[in-house]
Amino acid sequence: MISNIKCAVEECQYNESDLCQASTIQVKAGMQDHVISTSGDTACKTFTPKTNLS
Repeated sequence: MISNIKCAVEECQYNESDLCQASTIQVKAGMQDHVISTSGDTACKTFTPKTNLS
């Protein structure tokens, strides 16, 4: 478990109480051929949708 990685994506299966519970994470540029200058320019590749949204 990775500790202290905050996540606000409620639909992700790894989000538990706003903390990422994935064993590893992968982050990539949000757009190809784009210079990254803010966190909004990135995307989490570890995201997996929850199977049971309630």
